[in-house]
Amino acid sequence: MGQPRPKSFYVLGAFFLAFLTFMYGPMIVIFVLSFQGPNGGMSFPMVGHSTLWFQQLLSATGRVGDIPSAFLRSLELAIVASAMTVVICVSAGMAFRRRFPGAGLLFYTAVASLVMPSLFVGFGIALGFKELGWKTSLFTSGLGAQLTWTLPFGLMITFATIGRFDRRYEEAATDLGASPWHRFRDIILPIIMPGVVGVALLGFTLSYDEFPRSELTVGTVNTLPLEIWAMTTAAISPVLFALGTVTTVVSFFVLTTALAAIGIIVRRRSGGRSAARA
Repeated sequence: MGQPRPKSFYVLGAFFLAFLTFMYGPMIVIFVLSFQGPNGGMSFPMVGHSTLWFQQLLSATGRVGDIPSAFLRSLELAIVASAMTVVICVSAGMAFRRRFPGAGLLFYTAVASLVMPSLFVGFGIALGFKELGWKTSLFTSGLGAQLTWTLPFGLMITFATIGRFDRRYEEAATDLGASPWHRFRDIILPIIMPGVVGVALLGFTLSYDEFPRSELTVGTVNTLPLEIWAMTTAAISPVLFALGTVTTVVSFFVLTTALAAIGIIVRRRSGGRSAARA
């Protein structure tokens, strides 16, 4: 028989269970209430059940706000921000492999925006555009504001990924006559690809959900978080719960897809190593 578990095991287990309840409990409540009946309200008890509130998300007459357009804008902005985050972070990670004067100062300057309140960052960008006589818009000032949030996290992940890269693979490719581009494309990129996918996923989710940095920088249109905020100040109905359910499902779909891609990459790389050893 095994040794009895210490009391601390049960205490930590209870704490972890409480943490999961605190984190996922509100999501479960929103999911359940999104199927509230037509005569139901914003709280329990349930008054029947229906999919009416999901239908109103796509109904031009029943909904409050333009949810589909705001969702598409957020999705487009998140995709562009994610792609730019990957390109910039991977380029910076490759550049920082060689030490150069001011490298440390440059890195800390790049991640310094994390210590600034997000609302002030957005306010500063909007004010700068106004002083320069430029109009704020989704893919200029709005995209720049998103990148001040996604790039610091992406840089830290990329630096950690590239820092663990074994340069012996690259040296072997050099000895075989590979050019710098071929070394990057055929050796470095496939090995660091799980980290790159992680950077893309993080950039997408941070941009997709960002509110304070977008509030003053996206111009005359609304992203999805801004549209949801406008809905809460105009009229509250179970449509908000239906919207929360849909956006949560989309987020989990993106997360599951990214994790599946990482798993496929890791399995292929492990299979390639096993074949090479054989």
